Amino acid sequence: MNPFSSPAVKKITRLFYEKFYDDTNPRTLILGINPGRHGAGATGIPFTDTKRLNSECGIPFNEFQTHETSSVFVYDIVNAYGGPEAFYRKYYITSASPLGFVVKNERGREVNYNYYDDPKLERSATPFIIDSIRKQLAFGINRNICYCLGKKNTEHLEEINRKQGFFKKLVPLEHPRFIMQYRLKKKDEFVKKYLNLLNEG
Repeated sequence: MNPFSSPAVKKITRLFYEKFYDDTNPRTLILGINPGRHGAGATGIPFTDTKRLNSECGIPFNEFQTHETSSVFVYDIVNAYGGPEAFYRKYYITSASPLGFVVKNERGREVNYNYYDDPKLERSATPFIIDSIRKQLAFGINRNICYCLGKKNTEHLEEINRKQGFFKKLVPLEHPRFIMQYRLKKKDEFVKKYLNLLNEG
């Protein structure tokens, strides 16, 4: 999935990044896996579906509508931190792979696919991931610490970091999708955990 092939997505990503990132402040990186169909795969903005784009970011968008479960949790974090302006002033959320992947399930429906779910895909995606991280470091990223979303994602990024030396320290965080799908009753505890760990950076 390449969301940036859409003129509508190019428009909203420009509005988003001009609103929250048009400065020279250093940011700390939060690295997800790869865009999901209803989040960055649709909007071009990691963990931001069209609902959160309108309601939380104040960027009107009515071309289409999406709802991503992970986006709900991420904006719980954003708001607990003090809102989008405060959060994005310090953190830059992106994905190991800026491009998303899908496969068809047994019902013939397209579903999200992680870059590490298939060894061949992982091998072919890794040089692209390394190049993408290197380019984003040039934005003025804090290289002392990087937060990684998801256990398997962290394992892969640790291997890359050992070879490339991008960051002094990687900090794993449970993936928002995992929390919303399997630990929903403990969501408030995870929000506190996220904030405590993010404040260390």
